[in-house]
Amino acid sequence: MAGVPGSHSGWTFVTNHARVLAAIADDPNVRIRDIAAHCRLTERAVQRIISDLEQDGYLSHTRDGRGNTYRIEPDKVLRHPAEAGLSVASLLSLLVQDETARAVRPEE
Repeated sequence: MAGVPGSHSGWTFVTNHARVLAAIADDPNVRIRDIAAHCRLTERAVQRIISDLEQDGYLSHTRDGRGNTYRIEPDKVLRHPAEAGLSVASLLSLLVQDETARAVRPEE
């Protein structure tokens, strides 16, 4: 996972649920501790968000030794009526940088 973003105050365009989902999409074996640091959330908040996402079928996990491997359901549609018909994959395509983009553009 890339470096931890700087601090921020005020409102944002992206929800914490979307940030956590993007962190998992970036690394399906990511630890909750690393998600929390990257998203600037507590580990407990990340656990609640993962639980929400699993409960509604957007995410599942399997134990892998002491860690988890997460699986995102890319075809699941977003919950809000304003995004009717948009899939999780569509959202993640905006939020997750692929490795080639990271290599070309240095971290800010």
